Amino acid sequence: MNIWLGIAVGVVTAQLATLATTVYFHRGLTHRALTVHPAAAFPLRVFLWISTGMRAREWVAVHRKHHAASDTPADPHSPIVLGFWRVQLANAALYRRVARDGETVDKYARDLPPDRFDRWFFDRAFLGLGVGIAIACLVFGWKTGLVVSVVHAVTYLMISGAINAVGHTYGSRPHDNLATNGRVLALLTLGEGLHNNHHNAPTSARFSERFGEIDFGWWTVRLLVAVRLVKIRQFSRDTVNA
Repeated sequence: MNIWLGIAVGVVTAQLATLATTVYFHRGLTHRALTVHPAAAFPLRVFLWISTGMRAREWVAVHRKHHAASDTPADPHSPIVLGFWRVQLANAALYRRVARDGETVDKYARDLPPDRFDRWFFDRAFLGLGVGIAIACLVFGWKTGLVVSVVHAVTYLMISGAINAVGHTYGSRPHDNLATNGRVLALLTLGEGLHNNHHNAPTSARFSERFGEIDFGWWTVRLLVAVRLVKIRQFSRDTVNA
C-alpha cells in the first residue's frame, strides 16, 4: 500500500469533484449562468455520480432554496441559524434532509425532471459510489484504493461544508448580504469562497470581482468556452427563485 499516493490522489479527486460541482451543478444547472454542451454534460454527470453520489436536481433544489431564504430559519444550511460546526461537519446530512422533505425538489427544481439515465443510474447513489470505489481499487490496488476513497470523501465533504459554514461566518462583506468572501477559502474551493460576491449576483458565471480574488472555476469556464463546450448566458437575478 502506498499511503502517500492514496492521499494525493484522494485530494486531487476531491478537487476535481469540487470543480465539476461548481461549474456544472452550481453555475450551470442551478443558476443557469451557463449552458454545458451535451458532450461535456454527460461525462460530468457520470463523474459526479461516481465521485459524490449526488442527485443533480436535489443539489439544485437545496441550493436554490438557500438563495431564496438565505440565513433565515428556512435556509437549509445557515451557520447563523444552525451553528457553525453543525453546518461544517453535517452539511451533507442537512442537504439530504431538505432534499427528501417532499417539497423542496418539487418547488425549486421543476425544470429538472428525472430522465431515463437518472432512473437507471444517477439516482442510485450507492451504486455510483460503489463504482467509484471499485475503479480506485482496480487502478491502485484495494488498500491504496480505499485510502483514495476515504481521503476523497472526507476532503470533499469538508470543502463543501466550509463553503456554507466559513462562507457565511468569516471574511469580508463588500455587498449587502450575510455571505462572506474569503480569498484563502476561494483558493481551496475553486472560487466558491467568494460567496458574498456570488450572493450579490447569483446568475453571474464569474465569482471574482476585484484584484486578488482568484476563481479557478471561472478560469475553467473560460477554457470550456474557448473549446465550445460551454456558452455563458445572461439571466436576471431572480432566476434562482423560478
